[in-house]
Amino acid sequence: MSRQINVGGVPIGGGAPVSIQSMTNTPTHDIEATLSQIRTLAAAGCDIVRVAVPDMLAAQSIGALKAGSPVPLVADIHFDYRLALEAAEQGIDKIRINPGNIGAPERVEAVAKVCKERGIPIRVGVNGGSLEKKLLTKYGGPTPEAMVESALRHIKLLEKYGLEDICVSLKASSVSVTMRAYQMMAQRYDYPLHLGVTEAGTKELGELKAAAGIGGLLALGIGDTLRVSLTADPVEEAFAARKILKAIGLRREGPELISCPTCGRTQVNLISMARQVEELLKGVDKPVTVAVMGCVVNGPGEARHADVGLAGGKGEGVLFKHGEIVAKVPEDQLVPGLMRLVEEL
Repeated sequence: MSRQINVGGVPIGGGAPVSIQSMTNTPTHDIEATLSQIRTLAAAGCDIVRVAVPDMLAAQSIGALKAGSPVPLVADIHFDYRLALEAAEQGIDKIRINPGNIGAPERVEAVAKVCKERGIPIRVGVNGGSLEKKLLTKYGGPTPEAMVESALRHIKLLEKYGLEDICVSLKASSVSVTMRAYQMMAQRYDYPLHLGVTEAGTKELGELKAAAGIGGLLALGIGDTLRVSLTADPVEEAFAARKILKAIGLRREGPELISCPTCGRTQVNLISMARQVEELLKGVDKPVTVAVMGCVVNGPGEARHADVGLAGGKGEGVLFKHGEIVAKVPEDQLVPGLMRLVEEL
């Protein structure tokens, strides 16, 4: 189990629930627009929101953002360590820095010192696309080994200056490189891990890569907080993260639909039925598992872990609850009957 840090009241690591993060894409100094997006992200399920701090004006806006934000905020810092110092002075909850571009050791020391004094955790954010040149030469490219060594170099520097509230991310655009880097880090060290596949792409491709990379790591018990990086509205990142956590079984919120693939035994329009039920379940907020199965022969047994379900036959089908058949009804009554069972739960 990883050690635990605290980000503005949200625990990360140490057995705490996996938290969801996203990042605003508004100009940070536009207080009204940025706060509006932060609130939208929080409503969509974000536990923590990161804001870009490209200049001093953005850094000086953090106090106002903190005052109106419903969730903890993280400052994303690149190149200029003075922005990190100002963000800390403004009361930021966490700082993300990149070991490849933050600057000389004495600058890192200055950031570590103020963060330790104020109880602000730092995320060492390693990105495969911005590794130190020496490591790229040593390993022949942005390999998992290079990413882990980069993270450890910076972690040791922070620890040298007395800061131990550290979170680590090791992101690459390659799913396999990302997964291997996180696995290597998790096997050797107990720092809490922020998961992500960087530059994952547009919504459809990005969600697939995130599900494979982030979901795969979570299924292995690796990861304490995450961001799904998409070239899309940041709200889509929050929704995708929730789907991944739900698919892995780490969150139980709202209904879950399970349905079997079609096969030669199927004698109903299973695809249409599943889509109907999926649409109807959007209006349900109960943590219920609903099954739509293709045949009576195997359906109830294969979906016995579901709370309720239906299984099609020829011109009719059955409704079942916890694997036990409770009614046989005509085919056109299967979906309405199933939804009545959902309402009764």
